[in-house]
Amino acid sequence: MAAPMIAIDGLRVRFGAREVVHGVSFSVARGASFGMVGESGSGKSTILRAFAGLAPDWSGAMALDGQALGRRRARDFFRRCQMVFQDPYGSLHPRQTIDRQLAEPLQIQAMDGIDARIRRALEEVGLPASARFRYPHQLSGGQRQRVAIARALITGPEVLLLDEPTSALDVSVQAEVLNLLADLQAARGLTYLMVTHNLAVVAHLCPWIGVMQGGEMVEQLSAADLRAGRVAHPHTAELRALSTELEEAG
Repeated sequence: MAAPMIAIDGLRVRFGAREVVHGVSFSVARGASFGMVGESGSGKSTILRAFAGLAPDWSGAMALDGQALGRRRARDFFRRCQMVFQDPYGSLHPRQTIDRQLAEPLQIQAMDGIDARIRRALEEVGLPASARFRYPHQLSGGQRQRVAIARALITGPEVLLLDEPTSALDVSVQAEVLNLLADLQAARGLTYLMVTHNLAVVAHLCPWIGVMQGGEMVEQLSAADLRAGRVAHPHTAELRALSTELEEAG
């Protein structure tokens, strides 16, 4: 039986004396999507950052494609696993052209064919060739997030860590970006680990969902069960009820 692409077992994360993630365990099969939902401060983004190597004080076990992850990430990890952040404007350098920002990860990984890779990356995320030599402020929010996705994908990773990838975007643009992510996953066989507070967003992209509360994963369930209200934990029911109220109000 093949090892899961992402495996997290008994993960605990501390910030100083305070433990903010309490023994969370789950796995994600190759080519699958798993979403974590919960309120701000529930620990979901901390788990994502710990897997990415951005939260050094952790215990438990984490593995990528069967390979155990230690305190420091090897260069190969960042070629295989990339992160897309919440705010595309904040994650892009304001004084560098899109061309330079797409070239940088290729140079770090000593990859060849940079010009062709940049052209292909822009085309893959639905951006015109003219975007290549613009600056982030010259693009819309949706276009900036497409650049962020292109930058994450340009080294050919197998895993994308998605930290609230649509929350900074207008509702009309959110659907476009989610559909783009779904298309890219189908084309490339990508594995997604996604964090969001929006149940509709996570259910659109992720067949399986983990519900976070107070640093614990209190329930794992399918998106189909979530939609149908077949939930086991009271907090999941609360989140679903709130999401339904917001949709009806909108």
